[in-house]
Amino acid sequence: MMNKEERNKKIKNIAKKGLTISLCAVLTAGVFGSVSNVMNWNEGIEVNAADDEAKLTMTKASKKSDDSEKEDKTETAAKGSLDVSDIAEEVMPSVVSITTKSIQEVQNYFGMFGGYGGYTYAPEIQEVEGSGSGIIIGKNSSELLIATNYHVVQGANTLSVSFVDNEVYEAKVKGFDDEKDLAVVSVKLDDIEDETMDAIKIATIGSSDDLKVGNQVVAIGNALGYGQSVTTGIVSAKNRRMDESSQTVSEGEEGNGVNLIQTDAAINPGNSGGALLNMDGEVVGINSAKLASTEVEGMGYAIAISDVSDIIENLMNEESRDRLDDDEHGVLQITGKSVSQEAQYYGIPAGAFVEEVTRKGAADKAGIKHGDIITEFNGKTVSSIEQLIEYLSYYAPDEEVELTIAVQSGDGYKEETVTVVLGESASSSEEEESKEDKKKSEKEDRATLNRGDAADEEEDWEEDPEEASEEENSILDFFRQG
Repeated sequence: MMNKEERNKKIKNIAKKGLTISLCAVLTAGVFGSVSNVMNWNEGIEVNAADDEAKLTMTKASKKSDDSEKEDKTETAAKGSLDVSDIAEEVMPSVVSITTKSIQEVQNYFGMFGGYGGYTYAPEIQEVEGSGSGIIIGKNSSELLIATNYHVVQGANTLSVSFVDNEVYEAKVKGFDDEKDLAVVSVKLDDIEDETMDAIKIATIGSSDDLKVGNQVVAIGNALGYGQSVTTGIVSAKNRRMDESSQTVSEGEEGNGVNLIQTDAAINPGNSGGALLNMDGEVVGINSAKLASTEVEGMGYAIAISDVSDIIENLMNEESRDRLDDDEHGVLQITGKSVSQEAQYYGIPAGAFVEEVTRKGAADKAGIKHGDIITEFNGKTVSSIEQLIEYLSYYAPDEEVELTIAVQSGDGYKEETVTVVLGESASSSEEEESKEDKKKSEKEDRATLNRGDAADEEEDWEEDPEEASEEENSILDFFRQG
């Protein structure tokens, strides 16, 4: 028979064995859970548009339950040790390179001398090429859709997209949000070869809200336009805010700026629009090299995906448009300027201030008056006159657009919504008038010429009396002789 000391010793041994078995079970579950995460890359919720009326959404990872969040603490070590090469291999088919071409005015330094005062400004119009990255986020019945930064496609006259198999296709801007620095571009499915479709895949969207400072992340993009490359680092900070007006970054969860993830993964020019990934291969951010600085190292930023998912999905459902030339796109037929920062301090709304309205022009017909401030264009925020012009560059004359205007009311402003049928630009109208005048002039010339010919013909047929009498006398002489 065991005494009390022996019995207690035996109980401790049994408890140790049970604890060892439990710990092994937890570790085993953690390892197999991580392997499952690696193998099942495309698991998630994908909603495709059944028809044109259905709203298209992105492929999102299944939301974690409370139980799985508790298990994450046990799995942290395994997740942090995943091979970056596996993530790169699986996700690179979802990342594209974007090339843009735009017409810009540049300084000609060779032609700037010799003017008044020793030099003169001698601008030249040149075609400028730019590069960036994008993420394949979905498709509808006719288009493949790609998310990127707005500054990547801003002002571009032509767009082309290169996929993982290095095949290049023409693309169009489907929608953009200047304030959030987001855009969606589209490529026609009919243009894409079957081999390319087999090589690419739609990215899975993760949750940036679940990220923790210190989590490992991977950045993929078209750095310096050399092609896709991979960098890795950690989440250095969360809830950084970008002030669009001053192009500065500050800390804080509240504010109008874009919510950013700070990372020490290298994000260089050309990486803009590329993917920031968690260690499950899910997109948690859209990289932005716009905020890169040569003064510091190890500070890159990405737009937090959870904060802008709704905006991206709205852009996915807009109509794809080509950027039109200045003399081709529709206009409001107003002159205006941006509301300054100083004016906003006194309660004047940000937007495009209307200085002058052309009589019987597009804005005048819609009821817009001097002193009104245009704050939204088809539901998108207008913060400056330049932004308003950029929006207009994708719309043709006679198209209808919806504007939100701030109208002065007493000591403040009230918002009104108006529908405007866009007019033609002055250069386009003048060209049409010139064509009409030319046609009218040519018509008048032809009429004058016809009248002149007719008069000549009448003169030819008019008989001279003397000639007629001589002719008659010769005939009479002939008969007399006979």
